[in-house]
Amino acid sequence: MKYIAAAAMMACALSAHAAPLEPLPTSGALIVVPAFGEVKHVNDQATITLSVEEVDKDKALAASRVNQKMKQGLEIVKKADPQASLKTQGYYTYPVYPEEVAPPPGQPRKPRVPTSWRVGQSLQVVTANLDSLPKTVAAAQGILSLNNLYFSLKPETTREMEDQRIAATYLNLNERVNSIAKAMGRKVSDVVVDTVDFEGSGNYGDRVAAAGSRAMPMMAAPAMAAAPVVAEPSFEPGETTLTMRLVGKLRFK
Repeated sequence: MKYIAAAAMMACALSAHAAPLEPLPTSGALIVVPAFGEVKHVNDQATITLSVEEVDKDKALAASRVNQKMKQGLEIVKKADPQASLKTQGYYTYPVYPEEVAPPPGQPRKPRVPTSWRVGQSLQVVTANLDSLPKTVAAAQGILSLNNLYFSLKPETTREMEDQRIAATYLNLNERVNSIAKAMGRKVSDVVVDTVDFEGSGNYGDRVAAAGSRAMPMMAAPAMAAAPVVAEPSFEPGETTLTMRLVGKLRFK
């Protein structure tokens, strides 16, 4: 009898599993669907930072050499790339102190006196002339130092890519809604779009400072030596990926 009862229970269990599941009712259901899109484009703009720094016991001489080198560097860059956008920035002047030594016990601490002054300035160059960029940088490096370089897209290129980015993101929304409708046993024609939030914020329910230095009289500076010749560097601009996120709020009929 025990074997018969166990067999009966097993048969009931198998029968229950074999029975088809009833689909959940989805009429009037609200679904919130995130979507993502991206487009890629080869970088067509470069931003470089060139700088000069001098250290001297005489603050005026250090500043004078920095000013003269920056003037020469500006002239070189303007000649090499007349269409580039230039902006000087980050002028600084600060004292350099020797390593502080602790005074003997009972002796007062001596006031710190700077041994020299460090003066520097930076130049930002934005250019779309990437073919001549190595030549421009090499020419500038005869006077200035290259501190930073990064590639990006020109603003007009970014604006041109906006249509493609929006289209790619909205296509992803359609693909996801199709998959969701299929999984829920509904047709896409049964879906009504309530809200599309292209900011992707989720709020769809309720609808470098430049450090200045004090002006000082310019002193006569020694003549600058001719700029050394620097071999051209190698650059690869790469590409930029533009992304977008949206959130769709939809409802089944």
